[in-house]
Amino acid sequence: MTRTLLAGMVSALALASAAAADIKIAHIYGKTGPFEAYAKQSHDGLMLGLEYATGGTMEINGEPIVVIEKDTQLKPENGKALLEEAYGDDEVDLAIGPVSSGVALAMLPVAEEYEKILIVEPAVADSITGSNWNRYVFRTSRNSSQDAVSSAIALAGDNVKIATLAQDYAFGRDGIAAFREALAAKGIELVHEEYAPTDTTDFTAAGERIFNAMKDLDGDKKLFVIWAGGGNPLGKIHAMDPSRFGIEFAGVGNILAALKGFKDYEGMEGGTYYYYELPDNPVNDWLVKTHFERFDGPPDFFTAGGMAAGIAAVEAIRKAGSTDSEELIATMEGMEWETPKGTMRFRAEDHQALQPMYHFKLTVQDGVDWAVPELVRELSIDEMPVPIRNQ
Repeated sequence: MTRTLLAGMVSALALASAAAADIKIAHIYGKTGPFEAYAKQSHDGLMLGLEYATGGTMEINGEPIVVIEKDTQLKPENGKALLEEAYGDDEVDLAIGPVSSGVALAMLPVAEEYEKILIVEPAVADSITGSNWNRYVFRTSRNSSQDAVSSAIALAGDNVKIATLAQDYAFGRDGIAAFREALAAKGIELVHEEYAPTDTTDFTAAGERIFNAMKDLDGDKKLFVIWAGGGNPLGKIHAMDPSRFGIEFAGVGNILAALKGFKDYEGMEGGTYYYYELPDNPVNDWLVKTHFERFDGPPDFFTAGGMAAGIAAVEAIRKAGSTDSEELIATMEGMEWETPKGTMRFRAEDHQALQPMYHFKLTVQDGVDWAVPELVRELSIDEMPVPIRNQ
């Protein structure tokens, strides 16, 4: 064997070894479609989380991180196929995503089939870490129950009467089921539940049914709305003047673009996942400062979530000293890590990230283009009895 050939083989082996040492993470999310804004925030947050957790090196234990992006276009069949491609052809060590709960539910069995970790962020439906869960699934995003429990705590009171409006798919159905359960624990029964297709733009009939169910009731009447994407149900129903029946809006937090349309609802209360001024911790301080510097504005709802997922991935691999799925599972069950929301903890029983939530009240402030979720109080992990739904 010639010296030149030998040198070439050594060089090729070295390159192969270097390539094998890369830590590959697939980010599978709906880059295009109606949740495009959510997707961009999630990806920006993920990359910031990886940067923060690695001190800017983008390496874990000396091995470089490679992020592979894949666009589901919000189609469940795409999410399933792309995750198969990521685990099989791309040989990624773990995957993160997606935006849509429906897409996430299609992806969960793939993680189990390939025996690879899927960190779900930011899809919310309870069933992801509930009836459809498997041991390879971890979720950094909040679930429907966390939205529901925090909102129930915020809205509970004497003689409160609540109706709901939500999208007729996993996100809305799971959210209202969890909200109903959380209210029942406080002795409050829902007066009426209304569901509408995700592409609804005319809420006249839904609004009339809600009004008819509530107009003759006494007490503090609230319409609790869970909605993602377009359609503007709050604005459409507000135009029908629910105040003539003494009905006020309540709901969960939302992204800044949506909060611009909330300025007519000053005083609205509920539970929220994140607003950049609410948490008080070093990770959020870094996120807010860095985001203003790089993107000329504050981080949003799903930016914080993406960052939490990125930090979780780095911390898990670093602590496990490996990308082996079994070692990662053993490390991540019960793992605590610091995020823009403070300390999160993966619950061992269902791998749901327990996390603080925030009781907010909307205010309108001079010079701010959106309604500001002002902090009433932070709700700690220990204050929120989030049900375990996979057993």
